[in-house]
Amino acid sequence: MKRSDADIILIDRRNHHIFQPLLYQVATSVLAPSEIAAPIRHLAEKQKNVNVMLAEVTGIDLNSRSVDASCPVLGTRTIKFDYLIIATGMQPSYFGHDEFGKYAPGLKNLSDAEAIRAKILNAYELAETTDDEKERARQMTFVLVGAGATGVELAASMAQLATVTLRRQFRHIDPAKSSIILIEGGNRILPTFAKNLAKKAAKRLEKLGVKILTGVKVEKVDESGVVADGKRIPSATVLWTAGVAPSPILKLLGAKTDRVGRVSVGPFMNVQDVTGVFVVGDASSVVRDGRPVPGVAPAAIQQGRYVGRLISRDLKGQSPKRPFQYFDKGSMAVVGKNFAILESGRLHMSGFLTWLVWVFLHLMSLPQLQDRLRVQIEWFWAYFTGQRASRLIPEQPRAGSYEPDR
Repeated sequence: MKRSDADIILIDRRNHHIFQPLLYQVATSVLAPSEIAAPIRHLAEKQKNVNVMLAEVTGIDLNSRSVDASCPVLGTRTIKFDYLIIATGMQPSYFGHDEFGKYAPGLKNLSDAEAIRAKILNAYELAETTDDEKERARQMTFVLVGAGATGVELAASMAQLATVTLRRQFRHIDPAKSSIILIEGGNRILPTFAKNLAKKAAKRLEKLGVKILTGVKVEKVDESGVVADGKRIPSATVLWTAGVAPSPILKLLGAKTDRVGRVSVGPFMNVQDVTGVFVVGDASSVVRDGRPVPGVAPAAIQQGRYVGRLISRDLKGQSPKRPFQYFDKGSMAVVGKNFAILESGRLHMSGFLTWLVWVFLHLMSLPQLQDRLRVQIEWFWAYFTGQRASRLIPEQPRAGSYEPDR
């Protein structure tokens, strides 16, 4: 919509855009948060018809065609719209057990990634300090619930953190003896990939030292660990990489949803029976040619561009050229250093060359040139030295009055 005759208000409760495919690398100390995120105002700097508002949408009224946006300190503002595009993404789903979230953080934003990084690094520090062997074993046991792409990539990166980066940095523990357990309720890991690729990924994980448990349901998560199929696994670090759920704001639309809660949109990414309201990205449920469009970044980008062009044409009095069509560029997952898998139609690839393709595509997908250069340097350094530059545990705020550092 850059050249369209429109005033655009972009509302987000965060001031930055995140490149989510690399979020797990922030959680495992490979990259710093600033290397996969960019200020929204910087990205929109040259697009003069965009106004950015740091606020959270708390209400949508389709009758008055307005949204309520809650701003920090300033309170709630009501904003009228002619067109509304909702692209709120997803949040972790604990399948009706929201109490798990207190002990098993998900990985959806920078705060999650930094919290997970601190949790992992703290576990090793506590294991080094304690003299209790049972507690040491609990601190060095890491459980990941859910073996989709995020769970697999996170588990592989954690294994290499333990066996390479941290191996010689402690005196009383050997991080290479960590127990990393990946739990999947289905009968195999990576259920959205072909079986032959999932099998290769599983072998790679096992080679890295990750223990895979499939067909196992997690029944409880608490401060001591998890209970899975009636057996307790003592663990100080449980990470949730299983399910996702859409933003609660979608319920305000009163639109038809799928079983997960995503809005079932029409052929033009529109909310059915409502004019000028669209839902794109993970918040939408789209079926094309009898197959659901996957909730991946390329699909969201295509949908966003499609709706932007559609509105631009509508402002000129032109009708849409065609309904939304998804071009499947394939799916990828990286399983540690030098190994990735790729599925695109009948094309199935795995190994080192696929890993190089993954590296190139992810570098080029970062929104800022400086991010590409910095990530390239960090990856180059980590590849040849095994060291990761972002292994900092943030200090917790101290209670009481502020005391300057001495």
